[in-house]
Amino acid sequence: MKKIKYIVVGGVVFLAFIGIVSSAFIVNETHQVIITQFGKPVGKPITKPGIHFKIPIIQKAHFFDKRFLEWDGDPNQVPTKDKRFIWVDTYARWRIKDPLLFFQRVRDERGAQSRLDDILDGETRNAIAKHVLVELVRTTNREYLTSEDLLAGEVAKSLDKIRYGRETITRSILEAASKRTLELGIELLDLRFKRINYVEEVQKKIFERMISERKRIADKFRSEGQGEASKILGNKERELKKIQSRAYRTAQEIMGKADAEATAIYAQAYNQSLESRKFYTFLKTMETYRTTFSEKDWLILSTKGDFFIYLKKQAGR
Repeated sequence: MKKIKYIVVGGVVFLAFIGIVSSAFIVNETHQVIITQFGKPVGKPITKPGIHFKIPIIQKAHFFDKRFLEWDGDPNQVPTKDKRFIWVDTYARWRIKDPLLFFQRVRDERGAQSRLDDILDGETRNAIAKHVLVELVRTTNREYLTSEDLLAGEVAKSLDKIRYGRETITRSILEAASKRTLELGIELLDLRFKRINYVEEVQKKIFERMISERKRIADKFRSEGQGEASKILGNKERELKKIQSRAYRTAQEIMGKADAEATAIYAQAYNQSLESRKFYTFLKTMETYRTTFSEKDWLILSTKGDFFIYLKKQAGR
């Protein structure tokens, strides 16, 4: 009998322990809890961390994150007000503000992500369709430092003054979407454009246009450079000829003065005594022999010529 009593008491204690363990749950700082009974919420949301209790089996605890959560949208092709087809990629941050309403409307984070896809993508499309592309790209009207050659065509349009800008448009999307997400117990914290780009077909045309524009500017620079190069070369040739002309004139003047001085010296020497004139004649004749003859030259001269006078004297001696 005692053994049966111990077994019954032990079983009751064990069942009580199991009941206490299954009824207790811990809520940490990053979570909030909704208690449901047969699938329907009961009581208020539990947001304070600590140990809490529920009825075993009958009641169930549903945990929801209190931290900021991420929403990353898929890139979508959207037309702008000026009929530009662009790819828009957005992301947002949100949190569960009212866990009870959140549970009643979307049940869990997967359902919330699906509803956010519909809301945020729809509001983004509406906002983009109301604005031109330059408003979506630029945020302020700051001054740009650019070449005057680029201030034409598409570039000039992109530098027009904007009324709203990218930051204002994202704030308008956030404001419009927040009103709808609050009905789901969700608070939108922020929304941004991750990337904006042309669709592939338009992108190719834009790149071709950009390449053509850069080539035109490059050709202009090359033409201006060739013109400057020709101008520099022309100036160089003119200066070179001027220098050569001055050098030639200076050389001719020096040679003329030298010839004049030499002629004066020759005349002065020739006007000296007879012996001086003979000596001068002898020197000039020897100089002529030296510049006229070489070891390989053959000359046929008459012995009666004056040119052979000193050779005849040497032969006669």
